Amino acid sequence: MAETPKIIIIGAGPSGSIAAALLQAKGYQSIIYEREQFPRFSIGESLLPQCMEFIEQAGMLEAVQQAGFQLKSGAAFIHNDKFSEFCFAHKFSSGYNSTFQVQRDRFDAILAEQAEKQGAKIFWRHQVDAVDFSGAKPLLQISNHLGEKITAEADFVLDASGFGRVLPRLLNLEKPSCFPVRQSLFTHLQDNIDCRDYDRNNIRIIVHPEMADVWYWLIPFSNGRCSLGIVAEPNIFAQYSDHQTAFQQLVNAEPSLTRLLANADYDTPVNALTGYSADVESLYGRHFALLGNAGEFLDPVFSSGVTIAMKSAVLAVETLDKQLQNQTVNWQRDYVDPLQKGVETFRTFITAWYNGQLQDVIFYDKQRTNIKEMICSILAGYVWDENNPYVKNPNPRLKTLVQLCRENW
Repeated sequence: MAETPKIIIIGAGPSGSIAAALLQAKGYQSIIYEREQFPRFSIGESLLPQCMEFIEQAGMLEAVQQAGFQLKSGAAFIHNDKFSEFCFAHKFSSGYNSTFQVQRDRFDAILAEQAEKQGAKIFWRHQVDAVDFSGAKPLLQISNHLGEKITAEADFVLDASGFGRVLPRLLNLEKPSCFPVRQSLFTHLQDNIDCRDYDRNNIRIIVHPEMADVWYWLIPFSNGRCSLGIVAEPNIFAQYSDHQTAFQQLVNAEPSLTRLLANADYDTPVNALTGYSADVESLYGRHFALLGNAGEFLDPVFSSGVTIAMKSAVLAVETLDKQLQNQTVNWQRDYVDPLQKGVETFRTFITAWYNGQLQDVIFYDKQRTNIKEMICSILAGYVWDENNPYVKNPNPRLKTLVQLCRENW
């Protein structure tokens, strides 16, 4: 009787747990080595509706729905006196019309627990120190929290290590991102928001009153707390004496935030993340593939990170399943190209956000319903739906739309 193929997954975040559950459903043994002990803090807290389909595929939907997370039904954009709202129920693509805003410590722990319930094995506080892909099977050198050294053999390795980027570091696969270096300052706080016109079911993306490439996120949670962050190039924050001062003064510079958070309790220190945009030479190699942020991370502005991570898990498992069944596969054609189609759509819209073009579209006051529905689908994460003209040909379509909006402003 043939031995069950064993797949090692590095990291128990969303892409790792989703991949593990999908592999278990296909009859493989997935083993996750996770450096941390869950629950642990992470950002990337505002999911997109497209995520719900991947969560459902992995058999985790009921657990997520019952967790009591804050419903997310849309996104509100604000710049000075301009306000534009996108309701996911009015999107072009079929699929889920809502999702959740989640505390990632709880959310990631739920997904990992569900993967374990489906038969995946998770070894917490185990760090991958070295890898060898030269033999018939991959070998991983691993150390645990007790300092013990372990050698693990697998049939294939999926790197879902996120910003840890284990295989890109160990295999020298990293390359610079095409995006400028940006920095995020962020915290959680007790928001105490008491405004009748505030909808906790929406994420708020707010443009700085004077600097169009500086923006804020406000992500409400179901327990009266929220995640608040600011994104800018590092020189903006460097003008202040420290991160806490920079954060508070920049928040105070935005009138709508000042009004909403007038009674907020800033009870958690400000964190910083710099140079998070990343890229790699290749998303796969002999006996391995990179998932999610381990391969490429774009920018937090449209909450694309978790969506791309989950999509990468689904595509990688489909491709690996064919390979393990001795079918002919081409990882570039079957994994990278389909994944990159959505990534490039996100990239087009993110680039247009920072150069101001997309902001002109979002805040255009004569939006046509059908066009807004197509843009809404992008914001909902449906960037693999090629029935949407802004997915099929994102760059020329968006450029034309920007020109039309500016000519009729």
